[in-house]
Amino acid sequence: MTSNHCTDFGHRVVVNHEEQYSLWPVHKPNAPGWVDAGFAGSKEECLAYICKHWTDLRPLSLRQALRPAAGAPPATPALAR
Repeated sequence: MTSNHCTDFGHRVVVNHEEQYSLWPVHKPNAPGWVDAGFAGSKEECLAYICKHWTDLRPLSLRQALRPAAGAPPATPALAR
């Protein structure tokens, strides 16, 4: 018997409102706040899917907060001043 019995079951990829991805066993209901991302497979296949699709690990709210406002000039890095 392996130390991780969940590897005997399939996995699916889930995503939350912050566009953060995770694996979840297919035989369990999603945790609150997580929805199916539309991909299921082995643990390795799901991890490959996540690596391909989750390219910016920052939460969505942070990415949105760091976007410049419409019409605003791009921010100048402090070291370039």
